[in-house]
Amino acid sequence: MESFNWKCPYCKTQTTIVIETNANINIHYYDSHSKLGIVGLRTHYIVCPNPECKELIIGATLLKAHLGYGGAFYIKEEDEPILSWDLKPQSSFLPQPDYIPEQIKNDYYEACSILSLSPKASATLARRCLQGMIRDFWGITKKSLFDEIDELKNQSKINTSTLDSIDAIRQIGNIGAHMEKDVNLIVDIEEDEAGLLIKLIEDLFQDWYVNKHEQEERSQKIKQLAQEKKATKTGTP
Repeated sequence: MESFNWKCPYCKTQTTIVIETNANINIHYYDSHSKLGIVGLRTHYIVCPNPECKELIIGATLLKAHLGYGGAFYIKEEDEPILSWDLKPQSSFLPQPDYIPEQIKNDYYEACSILSLSPKASATLARRCLQGMIRDFWGITKKSLFDEIDELKNQSKINTSTLDSIDAIRQIGNIGAHMEKDVNLIVDIEEDEAGLLIKLIEDLFQDWYVNKHEQEERSQKIKQLAQEKKATKTGTP
């Protein structure tokens, strides 16, 4: 059976997908009666084999079809898609834990969902998300995101690589030019620039919220274990 390597967009498990076991692909051909001529609509679904996930992933791609021997249509894999759709999940966002504030997560999810449709709107939401994280996690509130990042640079607890990433984003064209203004201002940027801003948000979720939460959990487990050992030695509950 045909198989391929794959990473689940929900649980992030790296695994091997087997066609007709964990997934299926179908192609339907249509005469569009347009300048595109005959097109092929390729649909696929994948079921994550991780027993703790089992999410369903669905997508579709519209491609130019070609006429082969015997009148059969086929698709050339090297052809660029005419259109592609992620039907489930509808964007490439990374699910975030409950302990991250809901508004910050919602801005991030929406920024991901409209990245291709409107990079400008996506970047606006991502900038607002970044500001929300700085205000929530570090307690820094200034008149602009630019000033808040400057204040953040004075925080001795933040690592150099994180600051370098934030500064790199601040130096990108219109993103940097508008950080001194209202974060809700629509910024005219390219999709790849907005994508870099989203990647920064994802890195900061991990560096600030997730790492801190995991450290607190480890510390709590050590304290609990120490108390249990002490109680065993003294015979007290």
